[in-house]
Amino acid sequence: MKMELALYQALIAINVPEPKANAVIEALESDLQTSLATKSDVAQIRAELAQLEVKLTIRMGVMLSATIGILIAAMKFIH
Repeated sequence: MKMELALYQALIAINVPEPKANAVIEALESDLQTSLATKSDVAQIRAELAQLEVKLTIRMGVMLSATIGILIAAMKFIH
């Protein structure tokens, strides 16, 4: 709210008509509300990242186990 008031006062100070100054403030508020993330958005993203971290850890473990199994089988096959 402080920013909007400061912007409004700055626009009025440079002789922008009041209806146009109000239109600028409303457009700014509308744009900020649609493009900024809220606390709940950030919390949801963190939860999704935690889930992806678990999936990635499991996949890396499976791939490492498979690689070790293939190497052991290859070593036994060679000897």
